Amino acid sequence: MIMELQVLPAPSGTADDTYAHVDAAIALIVASGVRYEVGPLGTSVEGTPDQLWPLARAVHEATLHAGARSCVSIIKVADGPAVPTQMAELTAKHRS
Repeated sequence: MIMELQVLPAPSGTADDTYAHVDAAIALIVASGVRYEVGPLGTSVEGTPDQLWPLARAVHEATLHAGARSCVSIIKVADGPAVPTQMAELTAKHRS
């Protein structure tokens, strides 16, 4: 399964660290051990459904635990027998 997670916490961070609440979500992804790629508008992850569905919830909640007043999370999921299971399969031909 491949999933893209985008968190939109309000605020995105603190006066001292503009993206502190977003960074808390990314730190949780990094600590999870799944393969990931941070992009400018979201983070893509690959793994099993049992890994990624709980991770999506935890990432959303991480922004709130970091101090955001609210958060909207946008989740895209690619899964099924005809879908590649690795991000590289979808992006390799576009990388130099």
